[in-house]
Amino acid sequence: MNNILKKYQEYGYTQYKMSKFEEYDLYVKNKDFLISDNIITFTDLSGKLMALKPDVTLSIIKNSDDDANSVSKVYYDENVYRVTKGSQGFKEIRQIGLECFGKVDDYCLLEVLALATKTLGAISDDYKLDVSNLTIISDILDECDVSTKVRNEILRLMGQKNIHELEAVLTKENVEPKKAEILLELTKTYGDKETVIPKLEALLPGNEGVAQLRKLLFALDDNNVQIDFSVVNDVHYYNGITFNGFVNGVADSVLSGGQYDNMMTRLKRKSKAVGFALYVSMLEDLLFESSEYDVDVALLYDEDADLSALCDAANALRADGQTVLVETALPKAIRAKRVMKFKGKGIIEDA
Repeated sequence: MNNILKKYQEYGYTQYKMSKFEEYDLYVKNKDFLISDNIITFTDLSGKLMALKPDVTLSIIKNSDDDANSVSKVYYDENVYRVTKGSQGFKEIRQIGLECFGKVDDYCLLEVLALATKTLGAISDDYKLDVSNLTIISDILDECDVSTKVRNEILRLMGQKNIHELEAVLTKENVEPKKAEILLELTKTYGDKETVIPKLEALLPGNEGVAQLRKLLFALDDNNVQIDFSVVNDVHYYNGITFNGFVNGVADSVLSGGQYDNMMTRLKRKSKAVGFALYVSMLEDLLFESSEYDVDVALLYDEDADLSALCDAANALRADGQTVLVETALPKAIRAKRVMKFKGKGIIEDA
């Protein structure tokens, strides 16, 4: 993970460190933004109800200045506490990511997308970043004259790529055929920019959201980026560019993010914002895959061995890039690729 954090530093992002807990009220007011609304709470000595933080973004925004005329760029490496999908209890979860807030423009969006791809690329060469533009979908839904409940149902079905049920809902709600056709086509849309952008321009001529996708994705120039309108994060908080990241070997998205100007507005902020989070806990099996061996060399010595010579011999092996365990006998639980014997003042033999 250190190489990822170093990459953020190279782009001028500074590390943001925070307390392990926040006032519970912050999460109650914004529970829709959280992955899980299960929160660990406690009462501090002043009688105030506090919570072990289940989210990082809310804390960063709450504790940062609201300046719409400049840009702040921070990254974090923090633990959050929440119930994960499919589990029955709370877990401490490591999460790293970054936030860019303030006067966010298209360059900021491009930079965050680029860092998202670099983050995924540092984990695996086989990755995908699926990108959407919620503004396109929201503008069409605004013209459909449907209730908030129906709107949310449409977004849910688009997120599932459930064409059959989506078509049934659009018909039942008497959505104008042309608008229904566009929503259905967007739900089916998936592919690289060279294939998808021209289709979108034909489907939605002159659309500013499509023009923004063209501008950003052709400047990004990454063949692992795909356009996918099933990336429909909560529109009460998110807007504009949103994205999910995947790596081969993990079924679910390991990275998610996008613009969240709507959340900033709900927090009474004038600033805009964009960011993403990488869920490190989902990558443990991939990143920390158990090796066939625990150590490269087990160096065994007699009790009368010359300590200086023994240390020199072990360090010489380590300087050669090998991991070295120095013991008088090989522990039963240790799997060593090579077992060597130190004799005299520097004679090493294979045991």
